[in-house]
Amino acid sequence: MAEDSDLEKTEQASSKRLEEARKEGDVPRSRELATVTVLFTAGLTILIMSEHLNQALKTTMSAGLQFDRTAAFEPTVLLMRTADSISSLLTAFAPLALILVAVAIAAPVLVGGWIFSGKAFVPQFSRLNPIKGLTNIISKNSLVELVKSIAKVMLVGIVAYVVISHDMEPILTLSTLPLKSSIAQVGSLMLTGFLTIVSTLVFIAAIDVPYQLYHYANKLKMTKEEVRQESKESDGNPEIKAKIRQQQREMAKRRMMSEIPNADVVITNPTHYAVAIKYQDEGMRAPVVVAKGADEVALKIREVAGEHKVLIMESPKLARALYAHTELGNEIPEALYSAVAEILAYVFQMRIFKKDGGFYPEIPTTLAVPDALDPHSLLPAPSVSDIEDSGVFI
Repeated sequence: MAEDSDLEKTEQASSKRLEEARKEGDVPRSRELATVTVLFTAGLTILIMSEHLNQALKTTMSAGLQFDRTAAFEPTVLLMRTADSISSLLTAFAPLALILVAVAIAAPVLVGGWIFSGKAFVPQFSRLNPIKGLTNIISKNSLVELVKSIAKVMLVGIVAYVVISHDMEPILTLSTLPLKSSIAQVGSLMLTGFLTIVSTLVFIAAIDVPYQLYHYANKLKMTKEEVRQESKESDGNPEIKAKIRQQQREMAKRRMMSEIPNADVVITNPTHYAVAIKYQDEGMRAPVVVAKGADEVALKIREVAGEHKVLIMESPKLARALYAHTELGNEIPEALYSAVAEILAYVFQMRIFKKDGGFYPEIPTTLAVPDALDPHSLLPAPSVSDIEDSGVFI
């Protein structure tokens, strides 16, 4: 059952899947929206340019009906006049043609956006497969297109019937009007009817656009196995990434252990935490943490420190505070300066004692470690900056 669910396309398409589809020229498109946009633009443009187009047609027709003796005996004159008439007509209708071409190019990108893909021109011989073609004919999408076409024809037919019925009386009276008025009336009735019918197609487009977006998203859905495979390809195999992280941790641990011999002191919990501190008068503003760890890592730090004769001191509260509020290579918090200074002072005194003898240094027992920096403290834990700003040690 789990394998069956993994093979079902239930997951939304990833950004990578969508990008690959766009590269192949596969984007959502609505032919109904493009058709309505072009037709509506044509009707509005003709309405706006009606006087200009009407005058151009009248001029061309008037010139075409004029015939004199020169045109009869000089064929070239007739040809030139015809060419001039056609040129004038084309010039008059050129703005309309340019607008329609621009809209026809721009309309399809209203859904899916502009895209150019060379892969769309590559021949796909799989489309010649008759079985696949038959499957496409009886597919769900083909059924939807059939229903949409029938609905469009019915809607256009009903609206056309209503428009004609409404204008039946003006149509019947056209024969009684003067020629000029009759022609103007016919043009007005045709343009009004055209725009009314095209306006009804907006309803079809309003349904088609959401459906095309839904169909496109559903077509690109992925199975859970595809999602996992894509995640492996884009982000890398989780097992390999885990192995890399493990190796990185081991390398960081080895680097950290190599710094312990250079430390001045290792402060312990004594068993759960261990923090190695280093300080030099030259080049350091404050003591720096060169190693830290808990449990097994803390044990290893103590072992390495013992092997290299680095002083190990027990101070549970200070060890916990340093472990919780410092990072490797960073300076200790200012709130712990006083406590660490006492520890380092003891370390340096021990070095002098071992080298020159004298009085045995006194081990520091009372260290100024704020309770708020101790993770085991029951008090609320404000930030280090708050404690440092207050300058008060509890």
